[in-house]
Formats: sequence, structure tokens, C-alpha cells
Amino acid sequence: MTTAAHWTASEHLTASRWRVRRTQHEQRIDGLLKDHLAKRAAHGRHSIEEFLLTYYNFRPAQLRRWQPGPGVVLADADPGNFGPDFVADGDGGVRLDVNAVLGRRRTSVEWIYRLLASTAGRAPHFGCFGMHEWAMVYRQTPDETRHNILPLRLGPEATAALVDEITVRCSHFDAFRFFTPPARPLNLLQPTRETQHEHDQPACLHANMDVYRWAYKLSPLVPSELIADCFELAKEIRTLDMRASPYDLATIGLTPLHVETPEGRAEYVRYQRDFAERSSVLRALLIDYCERALT
Repeated sequence: MTTAAHWTASEHLTASRWRVRRTQHEQRIDGLLKDHLAKRAAHGRHSIEEFLLTYYNFRPAQLRRWQPGPGVVLADADPGNFGPDFVADGDGGVRLDVNAVLGRRRTSVEWIYRLLASTAGRAPHFGCFGMHEWAMVYRQTPDETRHNILPLRLGPEATAALVDEITVRCSHFDAFRFFTPPARPLNLLQPTRETQHEHDQPACLHANMDVYRWAYKLSPLVPSELIADCFELAKEIRTLDMRASPYDLATIGLTPLHVETPEGRAEYVRYQRDFAERSSVLRALLIDYCERALT
């Protein structure tokens, strides 16, 4: 992962430099989405890439399109090639008009900033063991299961028994809202969209995947390289999320992480700590971009 550098208000890129960055970004995204169409044909909505491209409303063409973010002047550039918020900066240069972006989207940017900052400031909790995915199929028949093309590894009864044994400690609303009705009262928290700023915490896999969501929603106030960093990490996190799920994923080439065992739960926490550390770096960069734009 190549984290984008902080921007300054006076960075100038020659035509050769920004074109190299654009090409490198396009090649990187092509690599991250390599064989996506083949995987979609083989696995449908169960491929990791398909999930990220549908659950998160950012199309491959948008992810691939490069822009430098704020504070950068591109020499010998055409504003029309970078979007409606880019303007001429004299002598053939092009830059982002931050005020124009905030004129339309300040409320949204402020909401994202508050969520990122509150999440970063909260203590991490590593005791969920991925039970959110198990709670989504708790006490369901095979016909009711959300991903009913994929069988459950342990079967319905053993799956429900594990949820009862470990209990559910999910803090993320966008996971909790998919819980089955019998599973909802079992959760330690009852998160809502309105209380998301109070509950999202930096060890949560879904909150850390969502760093990608907030990165692309902040675009073009953040550079494309940073959005790609967030997408790359989200892809790794989603892979762990599915490996620790109750589904038999042999048909899509994923080996299970057996959270039903103490060893599997310990391994899950090791991954979780690594993802929390890496996402905190990206979250801090997004917070910095928000603060610079808003002030």
C-alpha cells in the first residue's frame, strides 16, 4: 500500500510528472480489479471485488479516473479532463476549486469529518470475533439465508449455537441492520444511523472497510491515490470478513478462518489489530484533508 503524501497549497506538477502519476494509478487499479469480470461470471455477487463495487457505490471507471486532489496545480492541462470542479490557474495550469466543492457539499464533508474524527478518538474493541456475519443467518432456514447459494459450514443449528455461546458485540449499523430478527435483541448495542458517530470504533472491520466509502465520497477533495489505498485495504478486510463468516466458501477459493475455535478467534484478532493500525493511518489522512478543506 502506497499512502498518498500530505498536500500543500503550492504544489506544482509538470505535465510529464502528473501524466506519470495518472498512468501509475490507472495501472494499479487495473491490477486490483484484475480478472474481475471472470470472477463475477464464476462467482456472481460472492466475489470480493463484486461486493466492493456494488455495496460501495463507486464504479470501476470512477475508481480508475485520476485526479490530484486539492492544493496541486497541473501544468499544460485541460480542466475538462478532470471534472467540473477543476479550473484554469493561469499559464495553462489547472487546479481544484475547493470552495466550489464545499459550496455544494459542505454539510456532507462536515458529517464525514465528524464521523472519522469520533471513530479515531474511540478506544478499539477486539472482542466481536466476526459474529456479525453469523448473526445475519441466526435461526434462519436455508431458504431464508441471505447468501443461500452458499451453504453454511456448520449447518443452521450449530451456527445458531455459536452465536448463543460467544454472544454478539457489533457496533456498526450497516452490519447490524442485516441481523435476523431473533439476533437483534442478542446484540450488546442497538446502533442506528443517527448514533453512528457514537458507536463506530477503530477495531471494527466494517468501520475500517468504510474508510474507503468516506474516501471516495470526499473526492475530489482527496487524491485518487489515497482512494486506491483505501480500496486496497477494504479488499483485504472483506476477504477476512468472508473467511470468518459461517459460509462454506470453497467454491470461490477462500479457506475458512475457524472462529468457532479458540485458535481461530485468536487469529481473527491478530488480523483485526493489523487492519486497525493500517486503517488508522488512512483515516488520519482523510481527517487531515477534511480539516484543511474546511478551514
